[in-house]
Amino acid sequence: MEHKAEIPYGAYWSTPFARWQGAFSNLHAIEFAAYVTKAELARRRIPADAIDHGVMGISVPQKQSFYGMPWLAGMAGLSDVGGPTIMQACATGARVLLTAAQEVDAGLSDVTLAVTCDRTSNGPHLYYPNPRGPGGTGSHEDWVMDNFGCDPLGGHAMVQTAENVAAKHQITTSEQHDVVLQREAQYRQALADDYAFHKRYMTLPFQVPDPSFRKTVATLASDEGIKLSTAEELAKLKPVLNGGTVTYGAQTHPADANAGLIVATPERARELSRDPKIRIQLRGFGSARAALAYMPEAPIPAAQHALKQAGLGIDRMDAIKTHNPFALNDVLFSRQMGVDLARMNNYGCSLVWGHPQAPMGTRAIIELIEELVIRGGGFGLFTGCAAGDTAMAVVIEVGDK
Repeated sequence: MEHKAEIPYGAYWSTPFARWQGAFSNLHAIEFAAYVTKAELARRRIPADAIDHGVMGISVPQKQSFYGMPWLAGMAGLSDVGGPTIMQACATGARVLLTAAQEVDAGLSDVTLAVTCDRTSNGPHLYYPNPRGPGGTGSHEDWVMDNFGCDPLGGHAMVQTAENVAAKHQITTSEQHDVVLQREAQYRQALADDYAFHKRYMTLPFQVPDPSFRKTVATLASDEGIKLSTAEELAKLKPVLNGGTVTYGAQTHPADANAGLIVATPERARELSRDPKIRIQLRGFGSARAALAYMPEAPIPAAQHALKQAGLGIDRMDAIKTHNPFALNDVLFSRQMGVDLARMNNYGCSLVWGHPQAPMGTRAIIELIEELVIRGGGFGLFTGCAAGDTAMAVVIEVGDK
């Protein structure tokens, strides 16, 4: 299948990622995303009346999130824009991109806004009434912590899926820690020259608003709460689970953020591009599901499906980004796809900059685009797992119009 939809160069953005209970922890995720979207569209000189459709991705409910994309669009000054709200845990960013592209491919939209936002901090505590419960008592859950800790199909925590994969494929703690150090070194590339890589798509320094969005309460140079490791520190860590291999140092941390991008017809993409000579095409999408409690395996078939749709082999990929909530995800992908670990995740990845779920894939795809632009063009692959042992993948091409 050939996708008509394109991403205009530069018509995308992300906030820094802030570790949970950090600078963004008291900001309503949808209101914050609308605030950022309005500012970033103005900064890129994309007029409100250019956008005719929207898609919002979110995985942690916020007050009044029932109103979804139309609410976000209205707050961002896009009063004529409507559209769906999507949730697929950590695959939300890729799913939102596909949904936006399908709208354009179908001829239903010329310019679609895709926004992803999440706040894992201060997650909602939900109560479910049950009149037949003892004394009419209902049930409840903490949306973030309870779902990190228990897949309802198997009753296992997410970290158990990593341990199941480590045991099946004989992936050691040492191998995982080696990947952590490699990924952190790659992330340092993005911090060089006063955050030059991040400034290609982030507005930095980032002014953090108060919850009323009337004044600035803090300033972030870039991502907040990143702790870079040493081999000695990692070697002292014990596995999270008794008898396991995965340490806290070899997995990501929850975070808060939002990110967005524009998807458009080729003609409109050229008009909205920061550099009309650069063309960003969507070549393929893929999704997959692994066996119960083997989540880190899912990105591999998802990537294979996306590559098949694109008609390309993994050897044609000039840049690769993965969502790696566990370092062993990359070890397994490298082994099974025959990709050198050093070819993956230049300039950073979610293992390092955190895990705000919905915006995670969006930022990774944006960074993939910028890496390819720096290279002078080529093909790129993003793939990553999500709750429920699922995954999504995207193949893009950056070329010359």
